[in-house]
Parts: sequence; C-alpha cells; structure tokens
Amino acid sequence: MAVILNPDKEMVKIVKEGLKRTGGYCPCRIARTEEFKCICKEFREQMADPNFEGFCHCKLYYKSKEN
Repeated sequence: MAVILNPDKEMVKIVKEGLKRTGGYCPCRIARTEEFKCICKEFREQMADPNFEGFCHCKLYYKSKEN
C-alpha cells in the first residue's frame, strides 16, 4: 500500500489552507467531529481495505492498492 499527496499541487494547497482554517478538520465537511479530523475515519478505513484505490474525500491523499 502506498499513500501519497495528490500530485495536483494547487489542490493540495487549497485543502491544506482549509485544514488550517478548520483546525485540522476536513474542510469539505460541515461537522467538526473527531471522525472528520484529517486523516479522517472514512479514509483510514479505505486505507485498511486492500481492494480500495483512490483519493480521500477532499482529494488531499491518494491510496494505491496493495500488489
């Protein structure tokens, strides 16, 4: 498994600015709960799934499948 930052530097910049603004909570979500603290629960679960490949909800991170 490999988890990397989105190669789109502008997207990374926008999301990181949002994370600063929200105190580390996903800027794409309204609720400010521990579930949405970056790296969010949803993406942690996706990272644990060997069949998942793709971006986290806010497109900051990308996970490739295990080989």
